[in-house]
Amino acid sequence: VDFNGSHILSTDQFDRSDIDQLFSVADDLEPYSLRKKVTRVLEGAILGNMFFEPSTRTRISFGAAFNLLGGAVRETTEVGTSSLIKGESLIDTAQVLSSYSDIIVMRHPDEDSVRSFSEASRVPVINGGDGSNEHPTQALLDLYTIKKELEAKKKTVDGLRIALVGDLKFGRAVHSLSKILCLYKGATINLISPKELNLPNSYIDLLTKAGIKISQSEDLEEGITEVDIIYMTRIQEERFKDKSDAKKYKGLLSLNKEIYTANCEPNTVIMHPLPRDSRKEANELDSDLYENPNLAIFRQADNGVVIRMALFSLVLGVADQIH
Repeated sequence: VDFNGSHILSTDQFDRSDIDQLFSVADDLEPYSLRKKVTRVLEGAILGNMFFEPSTRTRISFGAAFNLLGGAVRETTEVGTSSLIKGESLIDTAQVLSSYSDIIVMRHPDEDSVRSFSEASRVPVINGGDGSNEHPTQALLDLYTIKKELEAKKKTVDGLRIALVGDLKFGRAVHSLSKILCLYKGATINLISPKELNLPNSYIDLLTKAGIKISQSEDLEEGITEVDIIYMTRIQEERFKDKSDAKKYKGLLSLNKEIYTANCEPNTVIMHPLPRDSRKEANELDSDLYENPNLAIFRQADNGVVIRMALFSLVLGVADQIH
């Protein structure tokens, strides 16, 4: 993909050279993300952060990333605060908001809504999550985290062994990550979920065609042995037509210190796209793992800022102007 001026809507857009380029820029930007250096390369530029569905990490990290590059951020945080509630179409909204911004990040509860919005936008649009479809920047920061965690253990993403656990049907982070892992060789993926929440066949077909070895199970303890990464996810209650149906799956797949110690290799990394559902009936990732040095969930969240800084730099064509 030619990043400059492009919409970022799906992990389908990327090949390995694109990923390498993005990660190289992210590595260069790390001192800026950690506030050890300062840049104003996007001074005068405006990000339209359009979040029509709840968000904490994604919305704030996009805003922080743009601010750290010197730009300003304008936000809409729910449908109820926008003219969509008055019947305005996404097309009209895109036409108007793109005249106020240099780039737009959008999250929306409907699948493919961000793509439709981008087609009417006059500036680049980045998908911050569209229903249960995709979350491409989450996949990018997840892959960046996987790469860094494995490198610390003298391993690479090629040959990765990963367990994807939880709601694989509605989890858009898992969907995007599954797609991007197709770019890597020799991977093994253990899919662990209740049968009703299995990864959709379309993603399994993609993984199979890419030569990735797949196993499916409902048994957490069996599925997390002999893996490099455990990627836990919460039950996506908001995606169920009847939210009461989600309750029967909560707590079925919960990782704690005892289960980890009994079944995992000593250096198995624990990831989660967050938010973690810490309520007692769910608790898919127990707080008794907080002292485990292999718990990477907060390093993972930190990586979201620098990856999004890198994306903004490339899409707005300023990556080579920062140094």
